[in-house]
Amino acid sequence: MYIYINSHYVKDIEATISPFDHGFLYGLGVFETFRVYKGFPFLLEDHLKRLQSAVDELGIHYQINFDEIMEILQKLLKLNQCHDEDVTVRLNISAGNGEVGKLLQTYDKPNLLCFLRKAPPLNNDEKDVVLLEIPRNTPEGTFRLKSHHYLNNILGKREIREAPEKEGLFLTANGFVAEGIVSNVFWVKNNSVYTPAVETGILNGITRQFIIKCLENLDIDVSEGFYTKKQMFEAEEVILTNSSQEIIAVKKVDDHIFDGNEGTIVKKLRDLYDHYRKTLLSKDEL
Repeated sequence: MYIYINSHYVKDIEATISPFDHGFLYGLGVFETFRVYKGFPFLLEDHLKRLQSAVDELGIHYQINFDEIMEILQKLLKLNQCHDEDVTVRLNISAGNGEVGKLLQTYDKPNLLCFLRKAPPLNNDEKDVVLLEIPRNTPEGTFRLKSHHYLNNILGKREIREAPEKEGLFLTANGFVAEGIVSNVFWVKNNSVYTPAVETGILNGITRQFIIKCLENLDIDVSEGFYTKKQMFEAEEVILTNSSQEIIAVKKVDDHIFDGNEGTIVKKLRDLYDHYRKTLLSKDEL
């Protein structure tokens, strides 16, 4: 597979970064993962806006250019002969090289890395969820970045290593529902939707934000706040979201059963999401 690294397109086995990259040494790096439908990146502007905000927060001096990123994506799709396929993209920006032990310095030569993977099928499979014992850690700064600081997620995944097909769901240290290892969570009770607030310390997922807008367009009441697992267990539907798998219906959280794919709200969201996806692809035909 060909990947992009700092203006070069190389085979993945040929790509290298310096051991003095502070993204490697100290976790000063951020990334976005998004889905591309047959050459068209979905919600790319939103992903790049969040990435720019994260880059600025870390003090990395780099201005993301939409047209440049589009050019990189199209070249990668062509080189990897997957322009007519659905893929997921990981776009990574790390601080770049620096002195060891010197944590206050200027980062004006970041490493930019981009690569593709075959997208998981959108087969609307249901998923079971396990509440994790390890709590969600607090953000490293004022808000959670999609950063190289991924140990909490890895420990969560290790906790459910005996059931890797399931998603693990974090609670905060105070016992409030937070987010999945790789997803945001919503639930439905009496035709209203609830989701943890960003102030709980969760990542403000791009798909999460898009789903909230979809719910508003459907005239479905959606509330963000601090909720206990008991409040979630009283719901009829539980839904997970992320950019790779989009909308996932949950059938079970621990021993609590939900509507899964038969849920009214998840069906409406999938229909609307499908409408936006088809609208995106049809623009290429005009």
